[in-house]
Amino acid sequence: MPHSFQVWPYPQWVAHRGAGRAAPENTLAAFRLGSARGFRMMEYDVKLTADDVPVLLHDDTLERTSSGRGRAADFRYAELARHDFGAWHSPAYAGEPIATLYGIAAYTRANGIHSNIEIKPTTGMETHTGERIALLARQLWEGAELPPLLSSFSETALAAARDAAPELPRALLFEEALPADWRERAAWLQCSGLNLNHRHVTRDIVRQVGDAGLSLAIWTVNDPARALELLEWGCNAIITDEVETMAPGQL
Repeated sequence: MPHSFQVWPYPQWVAHRGAGRAAPENTLAAFRLGSARGFRMMEYDVKLTADDVPVLLHDDTLERTSSGRGRAADFRYAELARHDFGAWHSPAYAGEPIATLYGIAAYTRANGIHSNIEIKPTTGMETHTGERIALLARQLWEGAELPPLLSSFSETALAAARDAAPELPRALLFEEALPADWRERAAWLQCSGLNLNHRHVTRDIVRQVGDAGLSLAIWTVNDPARALELLEWGCNAIITDEVETMAPGQL
């Protein structure tokens, strides 16, 4: 039997960046596609513009996923709204605008979709970004069935989120293998869980995290056999790009 964890209130299957492979990542179009494929939870990246508007964007810079150039944090939202955030993916999505946390909150709440907001601060803006996104999440999800899960690689940003909105659940992200002091770091941040790279997850790590009373979401898992193995070990959630072949209920 899988190891017994604390209650994980969210769906087991999570669409990465909306449906970030089949549609332009971190856009409302990606969310609509992920929702159409049956996903009831989305993971997405949020950072701040020069005028403090929370926008969905993975990179610090605009080049990879838009028609713009430069750091997103150096532009006001009105300037970013002029760029095309869909044509880089395919002609069908040309003209897709940059998404804001305001719009995503409205869409997800209206459609019964839960959120894992990855706080993605531009370098040097960790504390301010963590604080502002946490306060906005509290406001935008007030009265929701479940609050959004806040996650980040930046412990500075997560600490700021903890201080600003301590009631919101948090998960610490690790890119590489778990460091020796992961328990202490998670405890200091008062995290409810960890979000780990599947390449570094073993059955023993799953057991250790569970014994620490933490939930465990695994990214980015695009192989069905690996996803089933991780779930059998007792992981709580699978974050995937494969919204077509790994939709809820298909495996």
